[in-house]
Amino acid sequence: MVQIDRLCKSYGSFHALDGLNLSIEKGELFGFVGPNGAGKTTTMRIISGLLRADSGTVMVDGVDARRDTRRVKEKIGYMPDFFGVYDNLKALEYMEFFASIYGIEGREARRLCLELMDLVNLGDKADAYVDGLSRGMKQRLCLARSLVHNPELLILDEPASGLDPRARFEMKGILRNLSEMGKTIIVSSHILPELAEMCTTIGIIEHGKMVVSGTVDSIMAGVNRQNPLIIRVVGELDTAVRLLKESPLVANLSMAEQELYVSLQSSTASAFSGGIQTENLLQEEEEEAALLTALIQGGVRISSYTREKGNLESVFMQITEEQEAEE
Repeated sequence: MVQIDRLCKSYGSFHALDGLNLSIEKGELFGFVGPNGAGKTTTMRIISGLLRADSGTVMVDGVDARRDTRRVKEKIGYMPDFFGVYDNLKALEYMEFFASIYGIEGREARRLCLELMDLVNLGDKADAYVDGLSRGMKQRLCLARSLVHNPELLILDEPASGLDPRARFEMKGILRNLSEMGKTIIVSSHILPELAEMCTTIGIIEHGKMVVSGTVDSIMAGVNRQNPLIIRVVGELDTAVRLLKESPLVANLSMAEQELYVSLQSSTASAFSGGIQTENLLQEEEEEAALLTALIQGGVRISSYTREKGNLESVFMQITEEQEAEE
């Protein structure tokens, strides 16, 4: 649905986008993650045809966004990170105003706008003035507005920004429903756990470059392989500690009660740069098996063995820290 190749955009000496590559398939709910200034909003505005790139290509459903902005805008519904509303209008009047921009008027406009307001759980607010709506309701009204022309792609810049937990929960449910309806959705957010629960894929951008993209599970698996093994031992730890310190496979070792935290040399050396690495997975599994075999043959009684789990926040911190270290 969206194909971005070597996209660049500068503001003076500041490189907002520096050769960004990104691919989003039709029907995906894509979470765009990155710190402030990473290039998320710039990317979204370029895709939407609101900002011109310095170089690179952006294709939306086969249409060149740089050369044919009119056709691209017909395919896109854009919700910016700030919402412009007309406070002196009623909610339904506000919706009908935007419908008229697309040539939809009269009964057809009223029917469509009421359907969209129902979709975003605002069906009972048709006659309420926009000024009297809560922030969450205004956000949902802006989302309904972006759906007036039935776009194939929704681009939502921080749609849950400033919302309370209940309003974020409602927004998350609405986006899931839209995804199930077949909409392709790009959503940026700093609320990482919600992206993990909601999105089918995510991309992490840093300094104008896509550091990694893929399914949440594949990204988590790639990073978790670098997390330490947790080996719980029954009885004395002395033998296990000695065997682990003697092993050339072990990079780091620490203890907490009856648990040993073991980092392997191969995992420590696996840089997470540019994407999910899979070529070393088999080697790491063989090394883990060899290490456990050595412990058992050495008389160590093991009651459990697992790998320390991370979360999306730790993934984000680890990936961006590695990117900064490389630079």
